Amino acid sequence: MALPPSTLGIRHIALFTTDLARAEAFYCGLLGYQVEWRPDADNLYLTMNGQDNLALHKGTPGRETRLDHFGIVLRKAEDVDAWYEHVKPYAVKTPKTHRDGARSFYAKDPDGNGLQFIHHPPIADKA
Repeated sequence: MALPPSTLGIRHIALFTTDLARAEAFYCGLLGYQVEWRPDADNLYLTMNGQDNLALHKGTPGRETRLDHFGIVLRKAEDVDAWYEHVKPYAVKTPKTHRDGARSFYAKDPDGNGLQFIHHPPIADKA
């Protein structure tokens, strides 16, 4: 079986946090990430010089895991649809275009880990 277009690798991680301000201080203040987008009070997207994308989502204390999902970055928006067709049996949502212009869909691996196949222009355009 032929694979869809090649990916740019795993350059997106999404984490749940119980304290967005504390997480922002850690990742931005200590590790040097920059705020890319703050769409609302419960979500914050960070970047490391436009190369990576770290999403922080407000979660609830006591969650079994803090990992929301990891993202596999794709070069073009059309590649999202090609990968959707390729992994359709594992997909949990159909492709959509997000408020920030990214296009993606979600799937689960055999162990239930969340994957997001995503074309995120700020990252893909620098590849």
